[in-house]
Amino acid sequence: MKALFCLLFTAVLSFTVVGYSQEKSVSTASKSSQWLDISTEVIQKLASEGKKIGYPGKTAGIAADRVTGDVFMVIPDQGIWRSSDHGNSFTRVDGGKIGGRCETGFALNFDPLGKRLACFMLDGPSGYTLDGGKTWQSMKGNQRGWDCGSVHWSAEKTANIFALRHECGGEIYTSSEMGRNWKLKGKAFASVGIFDARTFVATREKEPGIFRTTDGGDSWTKVSELQPAGRDIRILKGAAFWTSGKGLLVSIDRGTTWSIQGKELECSFGPYFGKDEMHIVVVGKKCFYQTNNGGREWEQVAPLPPQYSVTIPGWFLNFGWDPHADIFYASCMGKPAYKYQR
Repeated sequence: MKALFCLLFTAVLSFTVVGYSQEKSVSTASKSSQWLDISTEVIQKLASEGKKIGYPGKTAGIAADRVTGDVFMVIPDQGIWRSSDHGNSFTRVDGGKIGGRCETGFALNFDPLGKRLACFMLDGPSGYTLDGGKTWQSMKGNQRGWDCGSVHWSAEKTANIFALRHECGGEIYTSSEMGRNWKLKGKAFASVGIFDARTFVATREKEPGIFRTTDGGDSWTKVSELQPAGRDIRILKGAAFWTSGKGLLVSIDRGTTWSIQGKELECSFGPYFGKDEMHIVVVGKKCFYQTNNGGREWEQVAPLPPQYSVTIPGWFLNFGWDPHADIFYASCMGKPAYKYQR
C-alpha cells in the first residue's frame, strides 16, 4: 500500500494544471517579486547532525500566526520549526511531540485569534500548542494519523475537535478532550467543520453538498447543494468560511445555510484572514488571491512557487499569510518551503 501511494503521489505532483482562466473581476498584481527558499538552512543543519528527514523529504507543512507573524514549518519526522523573523531563521519548538508530515493544507489548524495551533499529522504524533509554541501537548494516536482536523477555537475553554482519519474509508472522529480521547462518528466523509461540541458540518466522499449535524454526528441533514473544496471551515467573528470551486462560501447561522460570498472564484486553500473578516487571502490553482471587501473584488497577489501545482483541491500543499508584513508562505510535500514578499 505504501509503495502504491508513493507512486500515486509522485504522479500527482508531476501533473501540471492547464487551461485555467481568470474571472474578469480579478486584477493582476506585479510579477517583480520572487519566491525565496527558507528551508534549506534547516535541512542542511539536520543533515550535518546526522538526522534523517522522513518521507517525502525536505518540508511538508507551513502555517503563519495571523496576530504575531510567527511562521511554523514542518520537517517530516523532525517536528515543528518556528521563525519569529519572517522565515530568516528557524528553531525547533515542539519538544519532540510532533512528527510525521502534513498530508493536506488543513492539517495545521491555527486559531484565527493567534497563538493556538493544532497539528493533525500523518505517520507521526499529533499535538497542539496554546501559547504560540512555547509548550506542547500530545494527542492520542490512531494508527497512521489524520488528514485534517477542525478545532472549536471560539469556546471559552478549547476542548472539542472534529477530525478526518487518513485512508480509513472516510472515518470521522470527535474528541471532547483535545485529542486525548476519540469517538468514531461515521464513514465515507471527505471534510470536516466544527461550531460547538455537537454541531458539525461535513462533506461526503460520494454524495455532493454540505451536511450538518446538531447531535454530535449521530444523524446528518443535507443543508446545501454547494460543494466545498477545502477540507475544513474557518470561523472569524461568528462567520464560517469554506473555499470552493465556485468561490468563497459563507454561513452566518452556524452552518444552517450557505451562500457564495462575492464574485465567483476558484479557490481550494484558506481562507487566511487579514485585519478583519473582510480582508481575506485564498489560494487557487495557480496563485494567491486577496480581497479587502469580502470577495466583491479579488486581486492576484502572488503566483505559486516554482514547480508547485494544485492537483487535488486541499491536498499536499500548505500555505500561510502574514498580513502585517504582507508575506506569503508555501510548503509542498517533498519540496522546499518558500516565502514571497511583495
